[in-house]
Formats: sequence, C-alpha cells, structure tokens
Amino acid sequence: MSRLPTIATLGSHSALQILKGARDEGLPNLVVAAAGRDALYRRYPFIDQVRSIPRYADFEALEGELSEAGCVMVPHGSFVAYLGEEVNQRMRVGYYGNRGVLRWEADRALQRQWLEQAEIRMPREFKSPDAVDDWPVLIKTDGAAGGSGYFLARTPGALERRLRQLDGLGYTIQHYVVGVTLYVHYFQSLVHDRLEILSMDRRYETNVDGLGRLPHQVQQEIDPQPSYVVVGNSPLVLRESMLEEAYRMGERVVETSKALIGGAGIWGPFCLETIITPDLRFHVIEISCRIVAGTNIFVDGSPYAALFFDEPMSTGRRIAREIKEAHALGRLGELIDEGPGA
Repeated sequence: MSRLPTIATLGSHSALQILKGARDEGLPNLVVAAAGRDALYRRYPFIDQVRSIPRYADFEALEGELSEAGCVMVPHGSFVAYLGEEVNQRMRVGYYGNRGVLRWEADRALQRQWLEQAEIRMPREFKSPDAVDDWPVLIKTDGAAGGSGYFLARTPGALERRLRQLDGLGYTIQHYVVGVTLYVHYFQSLVHDRLEILSMDRRYETNVDGLGRLPHQVQQEIDPQPSYVVVGNSPLVLRESMLEEAYRMGERVVETSKALIGGAGIWGPFCLETIITPDLRFHVIEISCRIVAGTNIFVDGSPYAALFFDEPMSTGRRIAREIKEAHALGRLGELIDEGPGA
C-alpha cells in the first residue's frame, strides 16, 4: 500500500481542528503559516510540521515540495481570502474537494441560481434600489468576510446614503428576514454515499447581537447603526421535528450541484446559513462550500456527530477519516481534485 497522505492546510480559520483531526486518525499533518502566525502552531504537539513563509502570496513556491511529500490540501474559509480564487484553481497540490464549486460560491448570482434550482427558500433580492418594496433590507458587499461591510437600511433615504458610502463596490440588496440564525454543518461522504449533519451553530455578530440587550427607548435615543462582523460562535440544537427538512435541503443542494458543476458535484463539508422564521421555515441566506469556523466549537464532537459515530468526531476529523478510508479502498483519487494538467 502507498504511503498515507499528509493532511496540509493554511494556518488560519479552522486549521487547528483540521490538523488535530488528522492526528486523531493517524495521518501525518503539516501547516503552512505566514511569518508571525507560525508561533501559534508551534505550541501544539499534535502538529507534525510547521512551514513558515514570508507572506501567503509566497505559497506557490512551496507547491512542488508539498506535492512530493504526498500532501493533500484541505481548504477552509481563508484559502480564497489569502490566496485568491485563481491560485486555488491552479494549485498543483492535491486539493480535497471539488474546485469547481469555488466559482459558484464566490458569484452571488450563480450561488442564487444553484440554491433556487435546488428549491431552497431564500430572502427576496432586489435588482435595483428603486425596486425595493419590502423593508428593511440588508446590503451585502461583494466578497465581504465574516459579515464586514454589510449594512441594514430601513427607509429609501437610508438605503441611498448607504449605497453612496460603498464607493463603487459591488453589492446585493436583500430583504432582511427576521428570525433565528442557524448554520447547518453538513458532510457529503463519497466513501459511504450519504449526507451527514455533523453539527450546528449560530454566530455572534457585533454589534447587532449586543443591540438586542438595549431597551427600545434607548435604541431610539442613540439611533445605533447595526453591524454584522462575526466575532464568535455558539452551539445550537434544532428541534427534532425540523431535522428532516434540514437533511432534505442539503440533499437537494448536493444533487443539484452534480447537474450544475458536474461529476460528484459538491462533497466533503459545506454549510447552509439559514434564518428560521416564526412559522418554522428555513430561509437560506448563503452556502459555504467548505469547512466553516462554526465547527471549531465541536473539536470533541457534537450531539449530531454522536448519532453517527461512537467516538468524538469533529468536522476536521471527519475529513481525515474520509481520506484515510478512501486511501485504504484505493479510491483517494475520487476525493482529490488534482487541478490543471492532472
């Protein structure tokens, strides 16, 4: 049998969970960190190798070495942010997942097409400020990371002021759905041909979550401007009667991806970011096509992962388990996108 693959990732986002998962599954691991960030990863004994580079922009210089070492890169939310979509697409190191989903995730119009074709309920979207007839609205700037750059507008005048502040940035105008946020962490297994819900979380955003503690009278006096920058995550368990619909949404997303993106479509971890309204309906605001930071709460597993596994199972470990099983079955090539020239 060929040597075990080395799980590799960038030092950011959910790297610790990914690397710990590799160690728990007996796979070697490696992290690539920018200078100044590498010290964090040298603190943990479960990390086998820490490679420091001056900047993440220098990552491509390491690709040949990583390929020769039998590395499989496990992407997370910082991959596109730090390397850019083009670098991800042309990366020559084995890449866990389908790189074809990157274009569909990054383009809001394509993402909406995907979700609508999967019969996923979504908030209304307005093509222009003049078309808005349902208030309040959320303005999402293109490429906003962690909610930074999102604005709420409650009147036409507020919307006009907010749009002037964007200074040429692309944006989407979406009806603001009032409800409970719930982020469902899925895992599509090619080895077992099944969809698993591994965990769920909700995000804590500043300052919009803090504003909920202020009495209405105080809010009127100070007229605060809500912001949606994610600062942390907390666990959440969905009422059991709604769990079947959560599964059906994920399954429709996977099946639709096969038709739109081709092949096996999306596999591995992904997340549907939802809002649940008082009528107990899901409204999906976005899809994240890789491991999300909310899974970091569950390094020792979650109530949902425990329904599949009789041992602690994080999303990071679940990735490593899938890679290890595929390797043993001679099916690793089905999971790894080898990129251009493969």
